[in-house]
Amino acid sequence: MDDLAEQMRRDLEEIGRTHMPFGKFGPQFCPPSGVPIYDLPAEYLGWFASKAGFPKGRLGVLLKMVYQMKVDGSDIAFDVFRRRRGGRTSLREERPRSFDFTEKDGGRQV
Repeated sequence: MDDLAEQMRRDLEEIGRTHMPFGKFGPQFCPPSGVPIYDLPAEYLGWFASKAGFPKGRLGVLLKMVYQMKVDGSDIAFDVFRRRRGGRTSLREERPRSFDFTEKDGGRQV
């Protein structure tokens, strides 16, 4: 394997292990360790790209890579990580659901 392919493999493995350490998708709101960075919404990553700037250091580099892959339509590359975890990370709070299937006809149930 050449050096570039090896570096790419290591970067993808690191992306698969890295969780968002702060903010809206960090451990405070998505316990216990935050959302895996590969499951962060493209819009959220786009906000970093256009408004705030990506964080400094390795986390910023990894977030830029994930963002670029999502923008390029290469999000499927992260499916192997998702399968290992049992699917995509739910980013919405579970809401209690209740359904009433009784029909009403003139004030009386049918």
